[in-house]
Amino acid sequence: MHISYKPLWHTLIERNMRKEDLRLAAGLTTNMIANMSKGKHISMETLTKICETLNCGILDVIELEQENDFADKAE
Repeated sequence: MHISYKPLWHTLIERNMRKEDLRLAAGLTTNMIANMSKGKHISMETLTKICETLNCGILDVIELEQENDFADKAE
């Protein structure tokens, strides 16, 4: 499994926000935003900042996705 930030991108669209808006409002670095855009892991502290800034739950920010290779092996 891996973490996907698709819910966050959808949340930003729903709120008419850009990644840059989130970065500034939550006090994130450009590297944090870049890492999320690449699907890389970020700290729980950063996830908490995002949730507090957007006043939303963790499921509005991340979701777990199954790896395709694992799904193929399970069949």
